[in-house]
Amino acid sequence: MVLKDGSFFENVYEVVKLVPEGRVTSYGAIARYLGASRSARVVGWAMQAAHTMLDQVPAHRVLNRQGMLTGKQHYSSPTEMQERLEAEGIPVKDDQVQNHEQYFWDPNTELL
Repeated sequence: MVLKDGSFFENVYEVVKLVPEGRVTSYGAIARYLGASRSARVVGWAMQAAHTMLDQVPAHRVLNRQGMLTGKQHYSSPTEMQERLEAEGIPVKDDQVQNHEQYFWDPNTELL
C-alpha cells in the first residue's frame, strides 16, 4: 500500500499521483484501496481540494464509476477536465470517457 501516516486526503493524493498518464480511475476504487469502501464521496471532496496541494495532483484522472466527468465544475473552465484527458489520448464524449474500461486503472490490482 501507498499509505502514509497523514490524513485521508493526503493518502488519496498519493494514490492519485500514481495513476499513469492516459489512464483513469474512480472515487470508489481509491476508497476501496484505502480500506474505506464507503468513502467514495470523501475521495471526491479530496479531489475538490486538490488544487491546494503544492505537488501536482492529476485530479482530472479521477471519475465516477461510470466514467463520467463529475468533477468538471471544479476547473477554471467547463471543458478543462475534458481537454486534459483528451491531451492524454483519452476520448471523451458528452462528459463521459468512451470505452471507459479500456482506460480504467484500479489501484487494487495495480498496486499490489
